[in-house]
Amino acid sequence: MATTQTNPVFDRIKQDISQNDVVLYMKGTPVFPQCGFSAAVVQVLSQLGVKFKGVDVLTDPSLRQGVKDFSQWPTIPQLYVKGEFVGGCDIVREMYSSGELQEMLKSKGVQGGQG
Repeated sequence: MATTQTNPVFDRIKQDISQNDVVLYMKGTPVFPQCGFSAAVVQVLSQLGVKFKGVDVLTDPSLRQGVKDFSQWPTIPQLYVKGEFVGGCDIVREMYSSGELQEMLKSKGVQGGQG
């Protein structure tokens, strides 16, 4: 039987995604994104009026790598909705333009507010 090592970074990610409906692991902050891909996802969420927690991976190298290991996804940004990994920038943009993202948010009870 394998022993499960505690990983403080994974614990932090689990806590973030369980305590917040929408979490975006990104480079920079929602107000000042530090890369175009992070900015694009922030823009999509903002257009939908979705409240989300932005987590800046640039301030913590262990988190920057840890979030990639946690999701087994190689790039940042990474979007989580109700604890479920959605994807990176391209996936979020595709889902947004097809309406799939809006449907998923609605089905999970995440509503965008107006202003």
